[in-house]
Amino acid sequence: MKFTQYFLHVRQRPDRCDIRNEWIELVFQNPEVEVTQSDGRIRRWAKIEEAGGKYLRVVLLEDGETIHNAFFDRGFRETDHEG
Repeated sequence: MKFTQYFLHVRQRPDRCDIRNEWIELVFQNPEVEVTQSDGRIRRWAKIEEAGGKYLRVVLLEDGETIHNAFFDRGFRETDHEG
């Protein structure tokens, strides 16, 4: 996986350091929901059972390969993204 410098910096925050690389890779490879933002960045979500069933959001750059951000999305609702 490739990461931005922003991601590497923010990853050191206490609220982000517990997010496991394996969880980020899970969301990257197997998102339950994917949305492309107007700026081209890609948001992906998946439920992480090991984290109490919380949804992890991973934000990718426009290239679809570089991870820019990853955090537990407290505002995520499955019903908001159903097709």
